[in-house]
Amino acid sequence: MADFQPLPASQLADQYDVIVIGSGATGLTAAIQARELGLEVVVLEKESQLGGNTNRASSGMNAAETNVQLKHGVIDNVADFFHETYQDGGRLNDKDLLGYFVYHTAPALDWLADHGIPLTDLTITGGMSRKRTHRPASLAPIGSFLIQRLLHVVREAEIPVFAPVKVTELLKDASGAISGVKVVAAGTERRVTAKAVILATGGFGASKEYISRFRPDLANYKTTNQPGATGDGLQLAEAVGAELMQMDLIQIHPTVQQDHPHVYLIGEAVRGEGAILVNDQGQRFVNELATRKIVSNAITALPAHSAYLILDQGIRDHVKALEFYDQVGLVVHGATLAELAAKLQIDPGNLQATVTEWNAAVQAHHDEAFHRTTGMERGIEQPGFFAIHVAPAIHYTMGGIHITPKTQVLDGNGQVIPGLFAAGEVAGGLHGNNRVGGNSIAETVVFGRQAGQQVTLYLRSLK
Repeated sequence: MADFQPLPASQLADQYDVIVIGSGATGLTAAIQARELGLEVVVLEKESQLGGNTNRASSGMNAAETNVQLKHGVIDNVADFFHETYQDGGRLNDKDLLGYFVYHTAPALDWLADHGIPLTDLTITGGMSRKRTHRPASLAPIGSFLIQRLLHVVREAEIPVFAPVKVTELLKDASGAISGVKVVAAGTERRVTAKAVILATGGFGASKEYISRFRPDLANYKTTNQPGATGDGLQLAEAVGAELMQMDLIQIHPTVQQDHPHVYLIGEAVRGEGAILVNDQGQRFVNELATRKIVSNAITALPAHSAYLILDQGIRDHVKALEFYDQVGLVVHGATLAELAAKLQIDPGNLQATVTEWNAAVQAHHDEAFHRTTGMERGIEQPGFFAIHVAPAIHYTMGGIHITPKTQVLDGNGQVIPGLFAAGEVAGGLHGNNRVGGNSIAETVVFGRQAGQQVTLYLRSLK
């Protein structure tokens, strides 16, 4: 990504077939798919850095019934993926969106592999019954890996990307169809016409305005989101009559390091590979791989409103992101559990007893205390020992623009707004009241591809 340079605003043309707003994985995927289907497409990004919130994703991409799973001996079922996601989302998920999603995750994984982006390792996230979370063989965090390689494909396909360019308004023609955008580029306002626009602007997790409007109880929470996640796509869509849905459904991520000026999300893969959570007494208090909503509520209910992730070298070897967490000073080290406990100011006897009990549960594959059934492939017994202090923070906004499974944007009467498409976190309905770890990256590719395909069909229908 460091060697990918957006084009200067002076090269922005007056007209394209399709304008994609946002350069995260959804926007880049949509642009690649549309370009490969013969459209002249442009990507506009308001921030100087490309990649949006995708850059911060760490765990992986969920998919079911994949060849990768079979190579790892995992036999899966798309129907199970659907039902578990529906259950985890409080049964508030849009069933049509969810159905399209789960049945297109395996093809999306194949599409990435066809573009030189293989995800051949597996882990597990909360709320899932088996390993569906695909990640790079290097175990690198999924987000930056995906963005770097999608940008390589974008370069090869000669798709123009402009940043920073802020879209300030969606334009309509006399029939009510979207006909382009107003932008501010290099300090100058311009109009760029297009036959269709794809909104891939991400969520509103960094918008104090939207958070205060829809969830005032979360107004003082920190966020894992990048600063640009301010709901711009929602504002643009609302202004042309789009309906917003489930805007009060905001996900709090349970394991976020907040002791530094920069907030760091500690990915679910850490728990998926065997880490446990303890309170300031050194005791477990929750099934660490329950849904994010349950784990976050359990941490918030503690007197300290925070907890510690506890792991060993064996777990660390399976989560490369821990090298980064350590490099930026988030990881507490101990040669022994007693030394680690002393550094955390936790009773060493309690911590040792907790870990001993957990290791026995792993051996027996039976967690009598909290009924955890996944992420139990290894105990916590290989020196050294490590801890990360975590607390919940705003992570993901499940609500957003009301769309069809074809990514068409709907107005308040349930009518399609011609020429306007939306995909990724800017759209609402897929996740219900709890987004499962690994489903957001899957959503970017599944619905990014869908947007690229559907915008192509729409343009063909105009001829």
